[in-house]
Formats: sequence, structure tokens, C-alpha cells
Amino acid sequence: MSTEYEMTIGIECHVQLATKSKLFSAADNDARDKEPNAVVSPIDFGLPGMLPVLNREAVDLAIRAGKALSAEIARVSRFDRKHYFYPDLPKGYQTTQMYQPIILAGFVDAPCEDGSTVHVRIHHAHMEEDAGKLTHYADYSLVDLNRAGTPLIEIVSEPDIHSAAEAKAYAMELYRLMTYAGVTHGDLYHGNMRFDVNISVAPKGATELGKRAEVKNLNSFRSVEKAAEFEFKRQVELLEKGERVVQETRGWDDAKQKTFSQRSKEDAQDYRYMPDADIPPIVLTDEEIQSIQAVVPMLPSDYRTAWQNLALDSSVINKLLSRQIYAVIMYDVQQEAGDASAIRVANWLASTIKSDDDEAGDLNIKAETEDLIVLAAMTEANELSSTNAKAVFNELIRGGKNPRQIAEANNMLQVSDEGEIAAIVDEVLSDPESQKAVEDIRSGNDKAIGYLVGQIMKKSAGKANPGLAQKLIREKLT
Repeated sequence: MSTEYEMTIGIECHVQLATKSKLFSAADNDARDKEPNAVVSPIDFGLPGMLPVLNREAVDLAIRAGKALSAEIARVSRFDRKHYFYPDLPKGYQTTQMYQPIILAGFVDAPCEDGSTVHVRIHHAHMEEDAGKLTHYADYSLVDLNRAGTPLIEIVSEPDIHSAAEAKAYAMELYRLMTYAGVTHGDLYHGNMRFDVNISVAPKGATELGKRAEVKNLNSFRSVEKAAEFEFKRQVELLEKGERVVQETRGWDDAKQKTFSQRSKEDAQDYRYMPDADIPPIVLTDEEIQSIQAVVPMLPSDYRTAWQNLALDSSVINKLLSRQIYAVIMYDVQQEAGDASAIRVANWLASTIKSDDDEAGDLNIKAETEDLIVLAAMTEANELSSTNAKAVFNELIRGGKNPRQIAEANNMLQVSDEGEIAAIVDEVLSDPESQKAVEDIRSGNDKAIGYLVGQIMKKSAGKANPGLAQKLIREKLT
């Protein structure tokens, strides 16, 4: 069925900027765990006579986002009024940028799970204020304006995405870019980034795109992928029955894993855009832009370049990049201790994340780079078994200090003294209970060596280096 059709996806992503106050008022920009309507000002309520004052910090963060998107920054940008009525938008219009956005064309190269890369062009990104929040009950709704006036940038992609997997990959890379650049806190649960996925379906080879449906307010990478999969199937089924796809806004029911209709989709002319006369234009110089973008730290592509010659699986790299703090630690270890230590630390770090889109991972890792370098060196020197090294690592990321002291306190240090282990090997090989295994090995059954190594580990209370023990057994039986 679906092989005859192709999906085309463009994504609009709303990114909450990590400012202390709102876009046009001095109200607190952090509404988490606050009572409804507690962090608002007369400006957010849209009271008559209230004039907006632009938050300069929001402008700076938008300029940082432009660098992450490989985009040009407009030297002059302006705000407009987008007129529509929602109960959670008291002014009756949203202050946004329609005609002269601050971030111009750019691109994102997003790595997919199959090893390919999807190149997604960015049409533009504009600044705007968020609306409030409605909570619906059986016969009434409640309005919370805590979110009203929250500064956003809306990143608008070109329709360059043609599969659900590519949509997920793009959303994940956009998340990495915005969090690494320090643009947003990236708390998906609280809606710091929300994805509107525009999906259309047309026969393969068609010159025109089909009618699009916009699935609104997705706040996880998984929901972006699943909504795209469902919507493609839904639209194909309509076309094959001879029915038409309606241009509309749809919601996503995560419990049912399906989209549902919300309202017909408006076009730009329906919003009656007009310039906002209360807000002066944003005028930027080349020097301003360069100085702001100069403080943007390493981005995901920079880390991938630094790690390209390491023997690391792509899944490990993706997991490391899903947490900026992990990427920083890994890079620091590589710079200070070299590739071998970096590879060990990379695999330890990656093992703490269930999947590369696991948004609930431990962001409060407390391990010091120097301690991880010492732990890698101890493991390389066979002072610790791989199992005990991982146990020490787990203690370090919980805030433990000094890996050698941790290992000694827990009796984890491995014996690699050849003379000491040779004496234990001789004892095990002379034990009558070991003779069958000895004969099996001499007869070519190499698996029997596992029994002898196990006996050596038992007699050494788990401290013997198993690799060295195996080497000595082979030497003595040949």
C-alpha cells in the first residue's frame, strides 16, 4: 500500500528560551511548580495602556541559536501582531515576527539510526511570545497565564524530511543543538521544546505535494516518529478510498497512539498580520553578533569530528551526545589521557543511558574527569576486572571520590603479580578434582580451562587477574 506513496514532512519547533524573565515583561520565566496565574504581570494580562519592553537576553539567545543552525542573523528584524482569539491570549493578538525574522536560512544535518544523514534546510526562525494554557473539564475550562509571554523561537524547516525515522532524527539533533548552545533548558516534560509536525502524502514522483495535516505540540522524539507513522498511514488510506485529505490541525493521543482532528488549518491571511508599533526594530552590528556567538560552546558536530577516528559504535556516540555533560567529560578525557582511556570512559558513560532518546536519564553526574582517567588507567593496568571497574565507575558518578580508595575499601583490586598467581595455579592443577579438566585441555577441549580459571578465582577470593591465570595455565599444560 504505502510503497506507492511518499510522505513529506516539515517541522516547526517552538523552543523556550532560557531567560530569567519573560519576553516583554519582568515576570519570572520559570513557571514550574508555581500556582496558576502566579508569575504574571499587567503586560502578560494584556491590560490597557501596558507597553512591552523587549528582553535583550532573549535576543542574545536567539543569536546563539542562529549559530547552532548554521544560519545568518538578520541585521534588522521586527515584531508583528498576529491576530487571533484564544481565551489564553488576553491581548487578542500574539507578538511575533512574520515579515523580518531574526534568524534567516540555515540547515541541520541529522544522523539517522541506520547510519545515513538527513540534510534539513531551515527556512527561518523567528522570535515570539507564548500563549497561556487551557485546562478543559466537562463543562468549563480554566485559564493559566503563567506561560503567557514566555520567550520562544520558532524554527521552521523546509519540507526535506521523507520518513518517520528522519523526523525523529531531526528532532533529536535539534534538541542537541539548542541545549548545547545554551539556548534552552531542554526540559521536554515541561514543554521547553515542542514540535509541530506538518505531514503530507502524494504519489511517488508527483510534482505537487498533497494537502498537509499539522500534528501539534509533540514533546518527545518518540511521539514525533509515531505521529508521523500514523498520519502517513491515515492519509494513504483516505487517498486509496478516493477521499480527500483535509488541511487541518490535529492532536496526538499518546495513549491510543493516534492523531485526532482539532480544527481546520488557518492560512497566513487569516491572522491579519500587522507591524507592532510599540516595539522598536532589533538592529544588530556584525561585532555584536560575533561576540555573542563566540561564547557558544562545542556543538554536536564538533564532538563527532573529534571522535571520528575512535573505534566507537554509532549508538555509543549518539548516547554520549544525548547528554551534553557526558560529551564534555568524554572530550576532556580524550584531550588529557588519549584515545584508549576515552574509549573506556565512553563505553562506561553510554551504559548508563537506556537509549539515545531516553529523556529521563541522570543529568546530575558528579564524576570528576581526573578520577575517570585514573580509573581507566587502573583498568588498563589490570588492577581491576571489567566488572569491578564498572562498579567503581557507578560509585564515581554518584559523587564518590578517588577510585583507588573505593577499590581498596571494597576489596576490588586485582592481583596481577605473576609469581603470586603462579603459586595458586600450581595448587589448582595439583588438586585431584582438577585432573579431569587438565586431561580435557590436553585432549584439545579448550572450554575446560574455564573450570580451572574459576577455581583460581575462588582460591584468590576473586582478586586474581583471570587473563594472566589463563595464560599461566596454558604455559604449564603445554
